[in-house]
Amino acid sequence: MDNKAENKMGTERISKLVITTGLPLMLSLLIHSLYNFVDSIFVAYISEEALTALSLAAPVQLLISSLGLGNAVGLNAVISKALGEKDEAKVKKAANAALFIALCSWLIICILCLLFVDWYFEWQSGGNAVIASYGKQYLSVCMFFSFGQMGQWVFDRFVIASGKSTLFIFTLSAASVTNLILDPIFIFGWFGIPRMETFGAALATVIGQCVGMVAGILINKRWNKEIPFTFTIHQDKESIKQIIKVGFPSTLVQILSSAIGVVMNSILLGFTSTAVAVYGVCIKIMNIATVAVHGINNGIIPIVAYNYGARKKSRINEAIKYAIIYSVLFYVPFLLLMMCAPTLVLKLFDASDNMLAIGIPAVRIFATVALIFIPSLVMGAGLQGLSLGKDSMYISMTRQAILPLILVYILSRFGNVNLVWLAFVFNEIISIPLAIVLWKRGFKKSLEWDDSHGLTSSEAVHLG
Repeated sequence: MDNKAENKMGTERISKLVITTGLPLMLSLLIHSLYNFVDSIFVAYISEEALTALSLAAPVQLLISSLGLGNAVGLNAVISKALGEKDEAKVKKAANAALFIALCSWLIICILCLLFVDWYFEWQSGGNAVIASYGKQYLSVCMFFSFGQMGQWVFDRFVIASGKSTLFIFTLSAASVTNLILDPIFIFGWFGIPRMETFGAALATVIGQCVGMVAGILINKRWNKEIPFTFTIHQDKESIKQIIKVGFPSTLVQILSSAIGVVMNSILLGFTSTAVAVYGVCIKIMNIATVAVHGINNGIIPIVAYNYGARKKSRINEAIKYAIIYSVLFYVPFLLLMMCAPTLVLKLFDASDNMLAIGIPAVRIFATVALIFIPSLVMGAGLQGLSLGKDSMYISMTRQAILPLILVYILSRFGNVNLVWLAFVFNEIISIPLAIVLWKRGFKKSLEWDDSHGLTSSEAVHLG
């Protein structure tokens, strides 16, 4: 690598870098969230049972994505740090290891599909054969053909790790646009294609993911020479270990969040299946509303990782500060919309009067939740960039798994579904102090340099 020319991650003004890195991710996440959002809108016009089936499938889809996310988070931090250290050999080994992990993840997903999908919907559908049938069709296709999704996670993160986030737009846009075009054609049977309903929605999704993966391969080969990659069975064990070490906490949190989703659906079915549909709709609405928040936070991981590798402490502090500021500023317009016009949002899903009665307070409460979780999310992302995956995991497990499970269970005992939604507000408020303590401790431990010698002895060992 060229030792004279430094990557912009280490030189560009942080206030600008957080935005320029985050904006492409925001757009790409918006496109990604939109096709899930639009999936649900189209499916809602089949029937409320079909919409409920997609809500029941959501926790398992989260489980699928957890494997890709863990790989992506791990490779993002490991490769960005290696780029900061100017270690070309380490970059190549990590890239190849990430591809191998993606293949293994897909094989695991296929096995899980064969073993558990039928059983899962028999259990979760509450005896409703229509919901179970819709759900099995949708989820089986998504799982068996998830190799496109696993590959796309890897190739998207290659361009993010090297600071070329604008290229990420093209890979995810290719996937999302393909899905958006095919969705109504396959679901409703346009242009002579048979009407396939939820099976068609799943088919459009996996075809889009495969298109995105192919686009990612071509884009990385042509415009991202900093990260060379080849697929080989003979892998560097240390690279695999480092990626898993950093990424596994994110995978574990997502797995626990998936379990929480299953528990939530079970609890909500005790009220009505409409409550399950409302919960699924709220999650998709919030995915759209928080694309800027998540885009900025995904963007600061490589910024923090690079400057950690380059030993630039002040730039890491600035990245955290601006991530919080920008996240709040971008989210406030969505907050106002959901507070003032929840009916308008729910009507996009052909909401019945019963769905509106349950959904209006739910939308407003979840809108509040998203504002409160911004500081915890930013500090968790910062810890991932410092390769402190365990500390980030503690924050995420607390706010996404442990506290929700306890609070939802307790408050559901009162027989009021609105108290179930409020459990998530209490959860985020309680989680903020923990995030602050872990961030301050982790930052001090990892980035306390001696003015005369550069690194403390403990960090020199940590950096290897």
